Amino acid sequence: MTFLAAAIQITTSSDKAANLERAERMVRLAAARGAHLIGLPEMFNWRGKRAEEPAAAERLDGPTLTLMARLARELEIHLLAGSIAEHVEGESRRYNTSVLFGPDGARLAVYRKIHLFDIDLPGRVTVKESEVKLPGAEVVTAATALGTVGLSVCYDLRFPELYRRLAFAGAVVLMIPSAFTFPTGEAHWEVLIRARAIENQSYVVAPAQFGANVHGFSDYGNSMIVDPWGRVLARAADQEGVVVAPLDMDYLKRVRRELPALAHARLR
Repeated sequence: MTFLAAAIQITTSSDKAANLERAERMVRLAAARGAHLIGLPEMFNWRGKRAEEPAAAERLDGPTLTLMARLARELEIHLLAGSIAEHVEGESRRYNTSVLFGPDGARLAVYRKIHLFDIDLPGRVTVKESEVKLPGAEVVTAATALGTVGLSVCYDLRFPELYRRLAFAGAVVLMIPSAFTFPTGEAHWEVLIRARAIENQSYVVAPAQFGANVHGFSDYGNSMIVDPWGRVLARAADQEGVVVAPLDMDYLKRVRRELPALAHARLR
């Protein structure tokens, strides 16, 4: 079985209505190009000042994910709503939550980002995700008609043990919606994505934020689709857009058969 996957690259602002209009337009473009699995980047619906995030956060049945469910159903696609700030009743912090929808609009999986990005480089960039986000605790896969999909978000990419658990849970496609900062992205983004693909003999679909953001630094972009041999099948240019590539499950099985590293793994 072979199908097309798409990674959407956008620059999200604090204007949620404009962000959702852009996201819908990009999803429709990807579907028109024949993609059956489409991914949006991390925090695709809103990025703004930290003090404004509580008002921008939504529940799983809020307007953003309701729109994504409707799009998935209308276009008959598997749609990854990269991530949103999920409101948590009685909590001052929120989850960074990724949701996968099926072609009937049903919610197939909900993943809450486990690894939170805290970094302080004086004079360069300061990000402390843990001040406003709660860490998730569950490793999440979804069995779909396209194959089992493993969910993760951005900084998770640096923790190979998560992806090995996803692979052992049957994942053949790893989704990594992201907003990688430019310095770390330039140095590590491609290397880490290809490593996760190679060591888990899985396809990787990594939609990303691009360009100057509302926090005063730049996101690296370079949204990618990588095959189980580590080859980059598609890479976004330095602009908003959609990249599409074929995911061949027969090829994935051949890679795993001819180089049976997963079967040889001793630490499970």
